[in-house]
Amino acid sequence: MAAVTYELIKESKESMARLGKLHTPHGVIDTPIFMPVGTQATVKTMSPEELEEIGAGIILSNTYHLYLRPGYELVQQAGGLHKFMNWSGATLTDSGGFQVFSLGDLRKIREEGVEFRSHLDGSKHLFTPEKVMEIEMALGADIAMTFDECVSYPMDYEYTKLAMERTTRWAERCLNAHHREEQALFGIVQGGMYPDLRAISARDLISMDFPGYGIGGLSVGESKSLSYEILDATIPLMPRDKPRYLMGVGSPDFLIEGVIRGIDMFDCVLPTRIARNGTVFTSEGRLTIKNAVFKADFTPLDHHCDCYTCRNFSRAYLRHLFNTGEILGLRLTSYHNLYFLLNLMKQIREAIAADSLLTFRREFLSRYEGKEVK
Repeated sequence: MAAVTYELIKESKESMARLGKLHTPHGVIDTPIFMPVGTQATVKTMSPEELEEIGAGIILSNTYHLYLRPGYELVQQAGGLHKFMNWSGATLTDSGGFQVFSLGDLRKIREEGVEFRSHLDGSKHLFTPEKVMEIEMALGADIAMTFDECVSYPMDYEYTKLAMERTTRWAERCLNAHHREEQALFGIVQGGMYPDLRAISARDLISMDFPGYGIGGLSVGESKSLSYEILDATIPLMPRDKPRYLMGVGSPDFLIEGVIRGIDMFDCVLPTRIARNGTVFTSEGRLTIKNAVFKADFTPLDHHCDCYTCRNFSRAYLRHLFNTGEILGLRLTSYHNLYFLLNLMKQIREAIAADSLLTFRREFLSRYEGKEVK
């Protein structure tokens, strides 16, 4: 039996949205789902118990960063990622493709793989599809991702085509090198902002019969409307019985729009990154808690939120924590932002079940964006 399987529960009558269950060796996850990012085997400021408390069934870690520190051999020696970080839920490791891509002048791409210099000490390294599979199998996550080339935006058609074709060849090499039976390997559809290249990428990867598919190379600087256009063109080509994972997306509006278009899985560093800067999601839009207007505001961050932070602490107190450099402030805002997104996904699932997702979208975005949404 496959390590990870997808069970389709319901398809929306009014959109491409669907309800499902992702069966993994470390639990069953209801989809659509948002996955918190634990880049270096930790979701920043959050304990495993807190992640479980807020309903995070699956979290991500980063192949590139764990390769550099502490080293994948050490994680393997510890018994794998789950034991190393004391996490009983499911895990997913990305391939490091996006991180290597983001190194810019510190990397050189060729057919064999990507030669890069560490952003930590400048040391030279080579990531090939085979090496990435060796690392991800040693880390032992429930889901591993193939090694891909993510192009920047904007990028011309010819180079995007070359990168897409290389990603397909690398995916086949990953598939041949991957042999850990209790770990699923997902392919990644690329093709930049060109629907015809996306279609070719999807066709070729689907022919390899991966148990799931990531959609990479979006949310890299293009407008959201362009992202939605690419999703509209790509999703109908994806297998109905396999999970669809939109990589690197985590704003509330994008989550809703992605689900409407048929996405099952999302991840992003956004909620914890902005939380550490004092910005939080609320049902009425983003709020920056460091602002002076909250100095004597003794109300919760969000009157409609029942997370630990909102039940127990005021905006005034949180502003005080940030202005005095107290670590608790970062923890409380991170907890709230992750809870907010996971609770949003729960509400989205309930709306799909009730065939009312489009109504939910209109009502949520009207409050969140502070304007009428059709």
